[in-house]
Amino acid sequence: MSDHFFVVTGGPGAGKTSLITELSRRGFHTIPESGRAVIREEMQSGGNALPWADRLAYAERMLEQDLRAYSAAQALSGPVVFDRGIPDIMGYLTLCGLPVPPHIAAAAKAARHNARVFLAPYWDEIFTQDTERKQSRAEAEATCAVMRETYTAFGYDIVELPHVDIERRADFVCTQLAI
Repeated sequence: MSDHFFVVTGGPGAGKTSLITELSRRGFHTIPESGRAVIREEMQSGGNALPWADRLAYAERMLEQDLRAYSAAQALSGPVVFDRGIPDIMGYLTLCGLPVPPHIAAAAKAARHNARVFLAPYWDEIFTQDTERKQSRAEAEATCAVMRETYTAFGYDIVELPHVDIERRADFVCTQLAI
């Protein structure tokens, strides 16, 4: 386990990436979400490893990127904050009604993070859609619930982020990290 690795998870449009950006601005090491990167790469290359095309291929591509990022982050000192973790891939597959391949479950068990996982709950006032985030409000709420269940099943302690502006959310996380 990498006790200095922290995950921010939740549904789409709940402010995770904005929080990660603010924490980066404050000097933290941060790891961006793999899902958006995979979508951009696949759209540019004409690939089909997309959540609206081949969901399993999309999950496999996210796993590849997440494992590379996890390995590279081992060289970083101090807290490292990840925009989603490998258990998110399991949550995604569960949400899609797809079976979780054993190697993905094994990766989630092997690439552990700090026991405290920050959950950005669904927040209607800030939820938006874009070309990469096509989920509905109902899907965003369901995603948040699945991520809570998935991380809890892996023995993580969920720390729910407050519905406050990004600076106060970042302050909350810094307090939780005792920094």
